[in-house]
Amino acid sequence: MPGPFVVPSGGDTELPGKVDALVIGGGAIGASTALELVERGLKVALCEKGGIGHEQSSRNWGWVRISRRDPREVPLMAEALRIWDGQAERLGRDVGYTRAGIMFTCANDTEFAQHERWMKNLEGYQIESRMLTQREFDAICPGGKLPIKGALYTPLDGRAEPQKVAPAVAEAARERGAHVMTECAVRGIDTKAGKVCGVFTERGYIACDAAVLAGGAWSSLFARNTGLRLPQLKVINSVLRTKPLEGGPEAAIWSNGFAIRKRQDGGYTIANGFENIADIVPDSFRFFKDFMPALKHEWRSLVMRGGLRFLDEARIPNHWKMDEASPFEYCRVLDPKPSFSLQDRALNNLRKAFPVFAKAEVAQRWAGAIDVTPDAVPVISGVDTLPGFYIATGFSGHGFGISPAAGRLMADIVTGHMPCVDPAPFRFSRFSDGSKIELISGF
Repeated sequence: MPGPFVVPSGGDTELPGKVDALVIGGGAIGASTALELVERGLKVALCEKGGIGHEQSSRNWGWVRISRRDPREVPLMAEALRIWDGQAERLGRDVGYTRAGIMFTCANDTEFAQHERWMKNLEGYQIESRMLTQREFDAICPGGKLPIKGALYTPLDGRAEPQKVAPAVAEAARERGAHVMTECAVRGIDTKAGKVCGVFTERGYIACDAAVLAGGAWSSLFARNTGLRLPQLKVINSVLRTKPLEGGPEAAIWSNGFAIRKRQDGGYTIANGFENIADIVPDSFRFFKDFMPALKHEWRSLVMRGGLRFLDEARIPNHWKMDEASPFEYCRVLDPKPSFSLQDRALNNLRKAFPVFAKAEVAQRWAGAIDVTPDAVPVISGVDTLPGFYIATGFSGHGFGISPAAGRLMADIVTGHMPCVDPAPFRFSRFSDGSKIELISGF
């Protein structure tokens, strides 16, 4: 099933012979990294196997939030919020960004206390976040019939349009001098004296001093062919959007049974953060030990599914030569089929909570593959064993909102500048240096 319509962003026809830095992957993270690098005066190329922003970067909910973040991500998200404020002016394009607030509802006293404790993670950031009573919630979202104990409300959180953001960022990078190539898969890395010296693409060779892997759900496979072990799995979330509807909430809401975000066109994006599909594939066994703690923690929100996807991925080679087509050339866009039953359940739950949605008409359905790591924290890091190679992936469903700051941090690391935040929590080596890998809710 086709994903949402993405603002078109054409690719350059000619490859550069040499650049300072090359970014692999044209999603929100890759495009943000390319923009940051070119703004610092580097010669930059961005290579995308399909179209700019056609995978998870355009299929996510469109939330821009610091609330309920893993504490390790809070500093980076605070930086992202500062960037989002001036992003439209910086890009010269509308991306639908607005601070409309986000609320996480609490069903009982335990959840209320957990969300209240989480607010301590914002101390020192001058970002307002407060607990709402039922009456205060109803005042912000009138017309609802959702019985709750309370809600965590962060007014500075907001939303943007996923189908606009990555193309806008990539086009801004192009205007500043970056080469942007679409339908140009990178097959692998070339090295000289143990350092990155170039990349092999399906359209030819590009020399470079640094290569940044921002391949989303494809990153682990690419890393494997490079001789690196990157524990990462895919989780499928199903999303639908409605036609324009008057009378619905302005703020985004995460509740038990549904999550909603008002769209720029007046419709709503609807999903459920507690119901995701995890296909059982060869990587499920390859990284079983890495993900066991996460599985124990998140099993209630996962639907484990066996089926033909196992065979499909088993047929994908783990290694290939640079003069032969790579797996990325046989699948330009990862387009999983959505679960209609999960979508319909979320919509029905929403209609019970807000009767105005009884009039909502479904305009489109899609699904996206979320790239997750064992601790649900991204990798934004250099690779110690391969100088000149960097990784920005595994954003675990949090990448869209944090992308401007993730690109900035990645550019800091590549150029050797003082990092905008402490990069230690995002180091690639944490999966191999004996560090304890754990999920931290901040509660």
